[in-house]
Amino acid sequence: MSKEKNVVEFYVLCSTLKNVVRSGWKIWNVKKERLESIAEHIFGTQMLAISMWSEYNYDIDIKKVLTMLAVHETEEIIIGDLVWFQISAEEKAVMGHKAVADIFSKIAGAKEIENLIYEFDERKTPEAKFAYFCDKLECDLQCRLYDEEGCVDIHEQNGNLSLENDKVKACIEQGKSWSEVWIEFDQDKIPFDENFLAVSNYIKSNRITD
Repeated sequence: MSKEKNVVEFYVLCSTLKNVVRSGWKIWNVKKERLESIAEHIFGTQMLAISMWSEYNYDIDIKKVLTMLAVHETEEIIIGDLVWFQISAEEKAVMGHKAVADIFSKIAGAKEIENLIYEFDERKTPEAKFAYFCDKLECDLQCRLYDEEGCVDIHEQNGNLSLENDKVKACIEQGKSWSEVWIEFDQDKIPFDENFLAVSNYIKSNRITD
């Protein structure tokens, strides 16, 4: 197979992510004519990475981070966008790594890209931790945007299994908004560093579209 054909086939395969809506927005019944795709989420994580790296002067390889973020969701071409209550992290990792091997099998730099994805999943290096935080904080930002646009009625959530979580239920009973519920759930689950936590708290406490 020619290099040209490899390039085009890989591009076409990855382009499918432009048409796959993020599962979290469907689960929470976000009402908007057009919802964020996985490809748009990837773009968002990269722009967030650039701004966090620039503003807080992180001593990391930002080019490595941007490449890591560019490919970190490619497994979803095959396995889809699975959320925390649908599958364990261990099961998802096994499925995801198999999918990644298949997706990159015809690319000359497959091993290097696969290693970046494994590094991202392990979250041990400074770059991987930073990229992971960007991945999660971008979701919080998009949630806040949808909330400020009035796209979600937190009391009309038939079939939403997220409501079975004790933390989620407690936040709703306290009268918190949808984005506050989402962000506080993430803050309990994700070990943000002080900078990412500061931004997370800012978007929880302030309108971000003003």
